[in-house]
Order: sequence, then structure tokens, then C-alpha cells
Amino acid sequence: MNMMTLWHISGWEFAALALAALLVGFSKTAVSGANTVSLAVFAAVLPARASTGVLLPLLIAGDTFAVLTYRRHAHWPTLWRLFPAVAAGVVAGTLFLVRAGDGIVRISIGVILLLMTGITLWRRRQEAAEDTGPRTGRATAGAYGVIGGFTTMVANAGGPVMSMYLLSAGFRKMGFLGTSAFFFLIVNVAKIPFSAALGLIDGKSLLLDAALLAFVIPGGFLGKWAVHKINQRLFDRIVIVATLVGAVELLLT
Repeated sequence: MNMMTLWHISGWEFAALALAALLVGFSKTAVSGANTVSLAVFAAVLPARASTGVLLPLLIAGDTFAVLTYRRHAHWPTLWRLFPAVAAGVVAGTLFLVRAGDGIVRISIGVILLLMTGITLWRRRQEAAEDTGPRTGRATAGAYGVIGGFTTMVANAGGPVMSMYLLSAGFRKMGFLGTSAFFFLIVNVAKIPFSAALGLIDGKSLLLDAALLAFVIPGGFLGKWAVHKINQRLFDRIVIVATLVGAVELLLT
């Protein structure tokens, strides 16, 4: 099947997916919140369940680029603390996808995006409030890990959860980017067997990925260039608004 006609994709829809793929690369090397816009676009253009399978290899490509860029800044003790709980969350998300139909998954992605936006806004308020010190005990890591694993399996939307955890742990920019890069590369690669078993990744989805990969890499270079120049506060506000619009569109469709 021709890659441009997968799921009856029009030229404008492919352009939307290409822009979303560019944001995937950008989010991995600069602003993680941009990725939530990509989730909404993919779920709006493609069948909701299929969108998670198409997006996963693109996320791995972006993760790989980010690891190559920030590999010296990862904090491995934090990663090892998170992985067991994340694994439990991924299994829970897989069991959910086994039973959930496309309509339920579509609604779930919309709800998750709204939840992640709420978490992001709450995080902003906490950052502006008086510092209460890091909250990174085992119980905290476990809670964030399970929620992050579930949301990343169901909707590839674990970014805001992990971002909040890393920020609450006191990570500065480069340590945040390096630790996050390795975390998502390992977790996303681990999700491949689950997604393939669910039929979310197949030859057709990989054909579409091959076309969209050309947009992920430029997005990664753009993020690498912009990370020291971008007005973070303004961009985050744009991302939040775009995510809300995308989530509402998914819930109303």
C-alpha cells in the first residue's frame, strides 16, 4: 500500500503528521511539552490505537538523537530507582489496551492530555511558590513511575509526569535533558514487543514512519540549537493551549 494512502491520509493530513514529527524531535532536545501537541495531532489524524504504534518508532528516533546529544549528563541512580515502577505501569497500560476499543482509546488519550496539562500547570504553580525542597523518596518515585509507565504505554504521554518528577528532584537543565533522554529511550524500546503483540506496529505503520522520520531529525537539530535561546515561558504557554485544544477535539469527535 502506498504510504500516502495509509488510513486514507490526505496531503493536508500528512503535512499535519510531518509537523507533529518535527515537534517530536524538537521536544526531545529542547521542550518536552511540545510532544503533547504531537500526541493530539497523531490521534486526530489516525485511528487512536494505531496512532500510538506509528508514533512510537518516531519517539525512539528522537530519544536516540537526544541521548547522543546529552549522554554525558544522565543521572543513573535516578533511572534505576524509577524503572521497576515504570515496568508495572507499562504492563497495566498493555492490559488496558487489550480490552479497550478505538473509541475508548481516543477518549482516554484526550483525558490523559487534559490530565497532563493539569499536572504541568500545577507544576508551574509549585515552581513559583516557596521552595519546599526535593520530594524524591521511594514512594514518590514509585507513584510517578507507575503513572508514567501507564500513560506512556496508552498514549505515549509520560513526558509531563517524568518532567515533574525530575524537576521536583532538583535537576538543572542539562541533567534533566540527559536523564530524560536515557529514560525514554530505554522505556520506549521496551514497549516495542508490547505494541507489536497488540498489532499497533506492523509493516504499514513502519512504512509511514519511514516517511515521517525525515522530519524528526531536523526537529532534533532545531531543538539543540534553540534550547539556549528559546523563551521557555512563552513557548510553554503555547504548548499548553495547543494541548488543551487537541484534547478537547479528541473528546468531542
